Formats: sequence, C-alpha cells, structure tokens
Amino acid sequence: MPKFLVKRWHGMHQLWAFVLLLLLSAALTFFNWVIGLAGLILTIAVGIYAVYAERAFRRDLKSYLGTLSYRVKKAGSEVISELPFGIIIYDDERIVEWNNAYAARIFDQDSVVGMPLGELFPSKKESKNSEGIYEVTLGNRVFELNFKSKERMVYIHDITLMWQLARKHDDEKLALGVVLMDNLDEVTQGMDDQQRTTLLSKVTTEITDWAQKYHTYLKRLSSDRFLIITDQKTLKQLEQSRFELLDEAREITAENKIPVTLSIGFAAGAESVTELGQWMQTSLDIALGRGGDQAAVKVGERQSFYGGKSNAVEKRTRVRARVVAHALRDMIRESNNVVIMGHRMPDMDALGAAIGVLKAAQLFNKEAYIVLEGINPAIQRMMEMLKEDERIIKRIVSPEQALHLVESKTLAVVVDTHKASMVKEPRLLQQTDRIVVIDHHRRSEEFISKSVLVYMEPYASSACELVTELLQYIHERISLDVREATALLAGITVDTKSFSLRTGARTFEAASFLRRNGADSMLIQRMLKEDLEEYILKADIIKHAEVLYDHIAIAVTEPGRKYSQLHIAQSADTLLNMTGIYASFVISERPDGLIGVSARSLGAMNVQVVMERLGGGGHLTNAAAQLECGVREASARLRRILEEIEKEEGLFE
Repeated sequence: MPKFLVKRWHGMHQLWAFVLLLLLSAALTFFNWVIGLAGLILTIAVGIYAVYAERAFRRDLKSYLGTLSYRVKKAGSEVISELPFGIIIYDDERIVEWNNAYAARIFDQDSVVGMPLGELFPSKKESKNSEGIYEVTLGNRVFELNFKSKERMVYIHDITLMWQLARKHDDEKLALGVVLMDNLDEVTQGMDDQQRTTLLSKVTTEITDWAQKYHTYLKRLSSDRFLIITDQKTLKQLEQSRFELLDEAREITAENKIPVTLSIGFAAGAESVTELGQWMQTSLDIALGRGGDQAAVKVGERQSFYGGKSNAVEKRTRVRARVVAHALRDMIRESNNVVIMGHRMPDMDALGAAIGVLKAAQLFNKEAYIVLEGINPAIQRMMEMLKEDERIIKRIVSPEQALHLVESKTLAVVVDTHKASMVKEPRLLQQTDRIVVIDHHRRSEEFISKSVLVYMEPYASSACELVTELLQYIHERISLDVREATALLAGITVDTKSFSLRTGARTFEAASFLRRNGADSMLIQRMLKEDLEEYILKADIIKHAEVLYDHIAIAVTEPGRKYSQLHIAQSADTLLNMTGIYASFVISERPDGLIGVSARSLGAMNVQVVMERLGGGGHLTNAAAQLECGVREASARLRRILEEIEKEEGLFE
C-alpha cells in the first residue's frame, strides 16, 4: 500500500482522540478514582480495538486492490480485443506478430498472425519506412491505415461510410458548361434564311438529345450558344465519353462544304459560383484559342482537353486583324520603348515576325529591340542576310542587355509562342505589365496571364502571316524594304513547307503583299538549301525509322548521338513524305543535353495532343517536346501515350 495513505493527516485523528481520552480519564481520577479507573480501562480497550480495526482495514484494502488490478487487466485485454478498429503488430520483416479480433474480422479470418503486410494490403506499395496515413480498398470497403513505424504497429479504421459521403458530396458539386457553334458564320455564309434555320435546327436537336441523354439542364443563350448546368458526377461521365457530341455534330453536317464544329468549356470545383462562371468562360476561351472543335474542362487545378481533330477554320474577315492592329498602334505610341521576344531556339518564323514588329515600332519612332540568345542553325542564313542591314542588326540584343532596357512603360511583344516558359528570358515579362502576344499555335493550359493584348489565330500558317496582316492596318502607308519583306516571307515559307501545308486564302494574300514590297523568293530558296553534310545527317536519323499502327513513323536515334533541333525537325518532315505515313515522330538527343521530340502530321492525326501528354505542345500538324531523360525512355513514353490514345478514341480521324 502506498505510504501516503497511512501518513496523511486524516490518519492522525485517532491518535489525538486516544490522547484526549487519556487526559480526560486522568482528570476524572481526581474527583473519583473508581470512575477514573473505569474510564482509563475503557480508553485502553478502545485504543486496542482501533489498532485491530486499522489492521483489518489495511488487509481488506490490499485484498480489494489485488482483485481490482486483476479486473482492470482483464477488462483492458477485453477492450483491446473488442475495439471498433483493427490493431496489428508486426516485426522487422513486416510479418504480423499479433492482431486484435477486429483486424481478423476485416480479413474474414480467425487470425492473420504470420502473414506479411504486403499480402494483407496488396494495393499499398511495400516500404520499410511506412510512417503515415494511407487509404486502401479491401473488397468493397475503404480503410485508413495509420502506420506507427517505431512501435511497428498499424491501426486500421473503416472509413467506407465517410468516404462514400465525401464522394457523394464531390459528385453533387455544381458544374457549369457552355457549348458554342464556333464556325457558324463561316458555315452559313451564302445560305438563305431557310437553309440557315434548317442547319441550326439540326445541330440544336443534336445538342438537346445529348443533354437529355446525360440528364443535364440545357438553356439556349443565343442562336449559337448554350448553357449547361449539371454536377461533377455527370461531368465525369461526359469526360469518359470524351464528349462524343463533338464528333456527332461534325458528322450530321458533313454534307456541307464546311461542317459545323462545336467548342465546349466546362468548369467544376471552384469555391464560389462567380469563380465557377469565370473558369467556364476561361475554358471556352482556351478551347477556341486551340482552334475550336474540342472541349476544355477545368476541375480544380486540373485542365483537360478532348477532341480537336479538325483544323481551325480560316476566318475570311479581317475585322479582328484591323482592330488588333489599331490597339497595337496605340500601345506602341504610349510606350517608351518596345522589346520583342520569340521562343527559345528561334526559327525563321519567330525571327521574321520579330522583324515585322520591329518595323511597326520604327514607324512611330520608338526605340525597339529584338531579344536573341544566339545564332542557331535554323536562323544562321537569315542572320547572314540581316547582317547586311545595319538598321536591323544593331537592334538585336542579348537577354542580359534586354533586362536593363525594360521599365514599367516598356511594351513587351512575344511572337510565335504564348508560354512564358518558352521565351529565353521570362524575367523580362515580370518587369512590365504591358505585354502583347502574337501567336498561331493552339492555346495550351500555360499562358502569359498578364498579357493585355492577345492575337492568337490557330488557323494562320505562321506568326509572320499574322504580323504581315497587322502591318497592313497599323499604318496608312506602309513600305517594307527587301530584307524585312524577305524575312517575313521566309517565315511563312518555312512554316508552310513552301506553301504545301496549313495554307489558306489569307496566307497567299499576305505572301502577295510581301512580294509587292520586294520580298526575294530566290533569296529564300538559297536560305532553305541543304548542304551535303546536313543531308547525310538527316539520312542517318531516318534510317532508324520504323512504322507503327500502319501509318505512324517513329525514328529513335542511337544513345549518345547528338543532333540539332533543326535536323530533328527536318527529319520528321521528310518521313511525312513517305507513302502511307500519316504522322511522324523523331526522337534524338540535342547538343544541350535535352531529348528533342519533333512530331508532324498531315491532318489525319492531332500530334499536338500527343506532345502535350509529353509536356510539350504546338499545332495539330506540327508539334514538339523537350524531355530530360534518355532516348530509350522517351521512346517508351511516346509508345505508351500512342497506345493510350488508340484505346481511348483512336489515333486517326
């Protein structure tokens, strides 16, 4: 028994009471010794009784405490066995040494002692250090595993009900979408009212049937725009179907000269309805910026794209070009200076477009500079031509020099890309809020968000074509010299493969304007000529090609052999000219150590979607990616992506 139970003050009252009785008995003796003696004897008897009673109390207390300890141990053992969650203790080899009854019931066994944890939880990867909380699915139930590595113990909680409620909550969250007939004006051009009404009725019926099939609320906002209200569960079903409405709308209007295509923007997972509406509109803008005929879905931080199998329809009107040109003119006038950037490893299109914007700035007597990181093989011959013009060559600066030129009222113009990560010096974009983007690539998830003026037209053949159109409206009397016009025409020629791919009426109109201003086509042909060594290098890449899915050529160079990005791209172009080849991919190591992947297509396959899954991007028929791995690993990743796309929706249109 603990000593404090005996020595505490409440145990002393008996002693003081006995002393008091003795004193009273002694005092009583003075008056009557007989009564005093009787009192003394009685006091001694009470003292003896108190001693025996205290001993009996201590003996009974010890006996009770012994029984209580046994009962507590027994109750503790039963409680651990009957806890409403599982407990497993394992050894250094992750073999179960002990489990409570609940853990055994989870696995529908009498005991799991002797079984390895990897066998009990196959969905969880084996790891010596498993400290932390994990979720696993066993049968049709979901469990939370709480690993205590120091104690070598696992707590198992059944969270099926909570998981189901959380999933139901997520499934019932609001999702907003908008469906737009993105080329209605082009399709109905030349139609009378009856034909237009019939076409609209046909497409509207298809959209309505699709909405009823998935039990979504559909509200027509205008003749070519519909609002969709649904939940995230239905949105997942739409994503699993890969928005078959896109193909169905295109097929029912296939008899038209230009079939109707739809653009769909969806959003879910926002904190407020206002933010959700903004996300929905942003998704639609991205779908349109990528050329239309596709769906863009934003759920929280995830952005997904579906469709995009057809080329962007060329806009026949130049109204937007005129509006953008006037806005760009005003911004140039209001700026102190202009800095122009293309993408890293610039090609003739990026450099030619930059020279066009430089000319626009010089028309209004503004100091303008082109940011160039160095001369690569793709622009070497163009740079040799430009070195003959002192006015242009002295306006080319390095990224380090450009950083000292940019101030708050500097106008930064980005050409031939819309990704901040693709420009050589992203810090330039952080030093000014006046940013203009001119690009012909399909819009990706990454975008220069601070841009105040965006001119993105996926139907255009090149950035040089867009800049040429802007130059025609930016000044009343525009006059280009031979080198400026030749640089712009060279950019168009390179990106269209000598006007054989992605060319429209406006492409030839832009080329005609440049020819009238003295563009030298013979000089362009000399710039595009190949020498024998380059031809041999290209042939060395092509000899490694093999054909997959009957129409896809893939060339993977030997590890350690390095080729320039120009040679990789030219090899992909050459493979595309082979009989029966619809798309080509070339994978090789570049001099900078990265793995370059160039993809080309004749239009039957969207290579942009493939490159986006590799972390790159581009155009429906022309895309690329840069990877930090080996050529073998890059090849394996590409083949895996092609296999996934073939299973999901097919590789070819």
